[in-house]
Amino acid sequence: MELQLQHLSKHYGTKHAVNDVSTTLTPGVYGLLGANGAGKTTLMRMICGVLKPTSGRICLDGKTIEELGENYYAHLGYMPQDFGFYPDFTAREFMLYMAAVKGLGKQEAKNRTEELLRLVNLRDVADKKIKSFSGGMKQRLGIAQAELNAPDILILDEPTAGLDPKERVRFRNLISDFAKEKIVILSTHIVSDVSYIADTILMMKDGAFLLQEPMATVTDSINGKVWELLVSDREAAEYSSRFSVVNLHHENGKVRLRMIHDTAPAADAITVPPSLEDLFLYHFGEESETERGE
Repeated sequence: MELQLQHLSKHYGTKHAVNDVSTTLTPGVYGLLGANGAGKTTLMRMICGVLKPTSGRICLDGKTIEELGENYYAHLGYMPQDFGFYPDFTAREFMLYMAAVKGLGKQEAKNRTEELLRLVNLRDVADKKIKSFSGGMKQRLGIAQAELNAPDILILDEPTAGLDPKERVRFRNLISDFAKEKIVILSTHIVSDVSYIADTILMMKDGAFLLQEPMATVTDSINGKVWELLVSDREAAEYSSRFSVVNLHHENGKVRLRMIHDTAPAADAITVPPSLEDLFLYHFGEESETERGE
């Protein structure tokens, strides 16, 4: 299975929200990263058919989504960032409603609903109203509805936003379980979530792909550019004003700084292995609003 994005663009007047994006996606988990306004949500909404591109096309196994018509959407599962629930529905009622919207038959809808509520650990509260659910429970229900039609392509926009660390771990494990033999595109500001489960990183800036790299080698481009240095409090303030300090830690009356710079910020600075968050901050710096997850 191949999902091809061919010179995909979306313009709003003079603003280029997505600008000439091309890639070929095969089964695996893709972490889509970028600062606010980079074009991530616009790109995913075009893939889902919610937005029509200004130019370019989207193909699944060589056929455009226009040629495939409803058959394309049968392959698709989507969990938008702001998912609209019916608060007076129970979880089971909501799943059965969404199954009907997706065209599942009554028995298949019932079977898939029970199976998915069990998988996302909501079966015991299936008859409780959604308005009584925590944020994590609602997110789990959101991914369950996206899986109702057993899609080959799963699009998840900020699925772990607002979740506590325990819920994020549970949700990451769910995504990994659902990802087998699928194309999964996961957009998030929480870089650590992507680093745990993604096979490939797609990084967007100004509506275009800045890089497309396997997770195993994505940080190679900044090897030798991440430094640690132990300094005094006064020196820490000075270094913070001159360099990109991504972390500082107080220890034994000193401050350990972690900095990103093309050359050594001091003679006694030592290089350390870069992380995905280091790479993100190297490209985006202060324009990012990254949540640093555990």
